[in-house]
Amino acid sequence: MFKKAFVTVALTAAAVLTPFSAVQASAQPAPITAAAVNVYYSTASAPTFRSVIRQGAANWNARVTNVKLVENASAATLTYREGNDSRGSYASTNGHGRGYIFIDFTQARQYNPTRIAAHETGHALGLPDHYSGPCSELMSGGGPGTSCTVAVPNAAEVSRVNALWANGLASTKSDVWTTTIFDPSLALALAG
Repeated sequence: MFKKAFVTVALTAAAVLTPFSAVQASAQPAPITAAAVNVYYSTASAPTFRSVIRQGAANWNARVTNVKLVENASAATLTYREGNDSRGSYASTNGHGRGYIFIDFTQARQYNPTRIAAHETGHALGLPDHYSGPCSELMSGGGPGTSCTVAVPNAAEVSRVNALWANGLASTKSDVWTTTIFDPSLALALAG
């Protein structure tokens, strides 16, 4: 009788404790993953290029995971401007999602305007120019010539942006410096 009672109590305890243990194990917190940082931008000062700017942002958003470009004029830290400038299109940015991007009318008639917008946006995300790169490299800018229409970042550029923004770059780094990135190869194309 004692043996039967002990076995019954042991089986009951096992039945009660097993679900509890399983619940405890599944209640362990999931690994922490950083949420994407939003960089808010405005196209209000570049109405002519609004659709290409949106497409350039969408090209980045479709590939990177640690930062997202979101159009929101009232919260914008990145603005787009348009006009005529003998220097061509350029980015005046800290590489941390702050600053402005200027798109030149003349240059946009010669080069693919979506490529220009996506390229300059790459500077706002922290990437430098690489003029000697192939057409498949967005940050090669105007180096490959006017026939290059690739407006999407390649795998290496995506990887670099994800690495730069892995810890929420925009909110953890100092915004003390600003750099104007100017593409001289595009200016030479405009001048010649």
